[in-house]
Amino acid sequence: MATTPKGFARAIIVLTTVTAAVMELIDTSIVNVALSEMGGSLGVNIEDVSWVITAYAIANVIIIPLTGFLAEYFGRKNYYIASMIIFTLASYMCGQSNTLVELVAWRFIQGVGGGALLSTSQAILFDAFEPKDRPIAAGLDRKSTRLNSSH
Repeated sequence: MATTPKGFARAIIVLTTVTAAVMELIDTSIVNVALSEMGGSLGVNIEDVSWVITAYAIANVIIIPLTGFLAEYFGRKNYYIASMIIFTLASYMCGQSNTLVELVAWRFIQGVGGGALLSTSQAILFDAFEPKDRPIAAGLDRKSTRLNSSH
């Protein structure tokens, strides 16, 4: 059995996993605030621009049930890093999109990357603590979730 990280290594794991989880949680709701501005910028109505939210949700619904299998198949670390890269690249491309179709497509890809971040972050965070200290990890995870819901 692998030993759990201590000190600075654990702090980096906690910081990374909590940051990734918060990014994903914020991203699921932050678009709601800007829907009318996005619609105006893209020249589409609110019903059409709502596909930006729907695309992300559909991607999450597809990828979240597969996360355990994919993490085991590719290795949790590789899957997590790939998910962060996909999420970050797709986030950038969402910002560069000039049409609704582009934005919806990149938002779907962003949802594929983001869908793995929350559950995989939790698993990595729990593995960074000894079983007797895992309530601390659960508290850290809940605190990051509450930070998002307060907005």
